[in-house]
Amino acid sequence: MNTPKLVVSGTAVLILCLVASAGVAASSSAASPLLQVGPQAVAAAAAGPNYGLFKCQVVGLSPGTTCYDPYQIRHAYAVDTAIAAGFDGAGKTIVIVDAFQSPNIVQQLNMFDAFYGLPGLNGLGNPNDSSLGTFTQIAPDGLTTFVSGNRNMTGWAEEISLDVLWAHAIAPGANITLVLAKTNQNTDLLSAVQYAVNNNLGDVISQSYGENESCVDPTSLAALHQVYANATMKGITIFASSGDDGSAQGSCDGSTAVQAVSWPASDPLVTSVGGTELHAARYCLPSLGCDPTSNPVPGTYEGEVVWNESVTGFGASGGGLSVVFNEPSYQKAALPGGKQLGVPDVSYSAAVLHGVLTYLNIPGVAPGFYLFGGTSAGSPQWAAIMSIADELAGSDLGFINTAMFHLSHSQSQYARTFFDITTGNNSFAGVPGFSAGPGWDPATGLGSPSALNLASDLVHFVSPGDGVAAIAESAPHGNSAAAPGHMDPH
Repeated sequence: MNTPKLVVSGTAVLILCLVASAGVAASSSAASPLLQVGPQAVAAAAAGPNYGLFKCQVVGLSPGTTCYDPYQIRHAYAVDTAIAAGFDGAGKTIVIVDAFQSPNIVQQLNMFDAFYGLPGLNGLGNPNDSSLGTFTQIAPDGLTTFVSGNRNMTGWAEEISLDVLWAHAIAPGANITLVLAKTNQNTDLLSAVQYAVNNNLGDVISQSYGENESCVDPTSLAALHQVYANATMKGITIFASSGDDGSAQGSCDGSTAVQAVSWPASDPLVTSVGGTELHAARYCLPSLGCDPTSNPVPGTYEGEVVWNESVTGFGASGGGLSVVFNEPSYQKAALPGGKQLGVPDVSYSAAVLHGVLTYLNIPGVAPGFYLFGGTSAGSPQWAAIMSIADELAGSDLGFINTAMFHLSHSQSQYARTFFDITTGNNSFAGVPGFSAGPGWDPATGLGSPSALNLASDLVHFVSPGDGVAAIAESAPHGNSAAAPGHMDPH
């Protein structure tokens, strides 16, 4: 692209908005943000060790709703072990691609960092510190003015907030570059991803949006696949959220729900991220009568099931079989006898009522911390873990799917690198889904990461030839009747 980039900065106005994301009946003519916004968090009766806690984090309070802060999530997935070992993503850059803008993202990130005692980032209006990473916003095709009350723009602003805050929470030393597409039309998002790849903006790319792959025009499919091939050859790792409607996607005319998978997560050069309901330990406060000696450390992993909150209307882990991409060779042992690519590859915490605490400040409603879920929560956090793996490796690992599926062939290696989710299913909106089981499944993929072990093993198992081989066998097919469209955040 020859378009000059526009670098933008945020503002610091204290206002917030809350909207629900589109369901499966919404039109699939554009990409949707793959996030789900839950209730606002209520402050607890007592403070935590260094920062405020919310009732949904504390033993004995808010029994129907659980929420997690960065320290709990880090501990559950062993990210804290990696950080304690000196690997926090320093020197690596996470590229987050979204549409429109979150006008107060700088204020939100500063507030989130201050509240949780996280290291700040350069580029947020604070004095520069050479020991910190940098936050940059780039709108390569121009920045669209934010319109308060526009539900589409508000949904994307919430998506941006979730992506940026939680990528930073997991890899606090990494640089974050937010690349903003002019709109959520496929062509504009494609342009944003292409700009990031062509200009080598980062080591890892996260995309938390998608649409029914059958509704994407073949030109967009082929064009974005070529961008991913170029990224793979450059050693860039690509993540995408698998969707929030379980086994379902909206039909191309928006009239019903059909069994389908979300694109771009279905591209075999992408690592697709599904969703789980994480169960991790709460904070035990003696001031509330809780005995810390008989309770686990906050964030201690207690199990996961397939994310499926269809009863409450929040969504379920996107997954199924592609009709656009053939089964890649790296999946053949996991899907014996299969002919279609399986989605997702991996998973991460995504349940709203077991959600991650995210600070919002978007024009429209009062500011505050909200519970966030959806597979949008997983893609940026997996990208952050990947930046830690790249730092540990001393170079960019690039395409990782082949290595991850190879790790699953050995039960001992698989057990040390992944939490295998074996309970639940992703049926949604009356569309039959898929059940979890041992090993890979179309509800949660290989499972969720034990971060430090996974990063260490990827260093040894990723081969430079893996990406080349994946490119050679991964061209899309079909969709000759599909029309150009747009995507929504997951």
